[in-house]
Amino acid sequence: MTRPPLKVIAAAQAASERLADRHTPFIFNDWYVAAFGNEIKDQLLARTLLGRRLVLYRTSDQQVVALEDRCPHRSMPLSAGTLERDTLVCGYHGLRFNAQGNCIEVPSQSTCPQNVGVKAYRTHERGAVVWIWMGEAGEADLSKLPDQDWMVDPLWEKSQGFLSLQASYVRLHENLLDLTHLSFLHAKSFGTPDYAKAAFQSELGDGQFALLRNVVPTTLPPVWAIPTGLTGQGQAARIVRSAFRSVGIHEVSVTFYDCQLPESERPTFRIRTAHMPTPETATTTHYFIVHGRDFALNDPDTTQFMHDQLFVAFNEDVEGLALQEQALANTPPNELYEFSVAADAPAVAMRRYLLARQQKETPSASSTCK
Repeated sequence: MTRPPLKVIAAAQAASERLADRHTPFIFNDWYVAAFGNEIKDQLLARTLLGRRLVLYRTSDQQVVALEDRCPHRSMPLSAGTLERDTLVCGYHGLRFNAQGNCIEVPSQSTCPQNVGVKAYRTHERGAVVWIWMGEAGEADLSKLPDQDWMVDPLWEKSQGFLSLQASYVRLHENLLDLTHLSFLHAKSFGTPDYAKAAFQSELGDGQFALLRNVVPTTLPPVWAIPTGLTGQGQAARIVRSAFRSVGIHEVSVTFYDCQLPESERPTFRIRTAHMPTPETATTTHYFIVHGRDFALNDPDTTQFMHDQLFVAFNEDVEGLALQEQALANTPPNELYEFSVAADAPAVAMRRYLLARQQKETPSASSTCK
């Protein structure tokens, strides 16, 4: 058989129509990462989020401002202007806007017209990350932002990084919900041959989806073996929970221990990785990452070693997902079909959830992101 029967292909295509993909319009009423806090200074930063051009800056009292990046006068990008005394001056005709997005000065006339301005977005800074609510600022709901206690806990050592992903954020969330691919896509970094065959459990909840995998016993790759000292063959336990927590954050939690020691005698080593995708366009994504551990504290060499090793693997994801995106773009719609397997259950549920969220938010939206 060179390809499935037409009725099987049709069934797969029908199933895919119930899942979010790169054509699904964005969900605006939620929190996404706009930037790392150290990126935003008292100067203008242009960034496209969910297909919208924004300009960000920090005021003299350290508040983060996010405004629409287009002057309402003649559509000059405000990011091409200047920042003066916490106000933004358009570089074309000098119109001045305050941190609330209101126009407060038109140099060519003595009075400033009322009700002229640009959209201001609600931001919230927590630890190293600046979050942004991409819907209406008055509807911003901090209860929708999942807790990330370890990201602000001084007893966790942390590092951070950014990658530009040339693929849909939906594919990244899906990639993170089934780490079977560690045995293959990451075979040369932190994957192990036994990972894909290890027993797993799925957790499917209301907007919360997770996959748990116990790889016991296993031989750890160097990124984990060297910092923990669990370097022996078949010495370690690797307990992994990979969880979609919201549209803007996915968290991977791993516990390691020496499975050759009695439970009462063995230390445990924990790591957390916050994967935070923010769509730039339908098929490009800002990929923010914060990685933490509760061992080898105040050890910058270990931090650098783990960071470098991890980003080798994360770049493998970026490369693999970009290849998927190219294949999707180059396949005629009538010939495009994909099948799911048992380990895909959380990812399939997550994609159904994203589509339902978007349809509830904008039921009359077109079927294609701009």
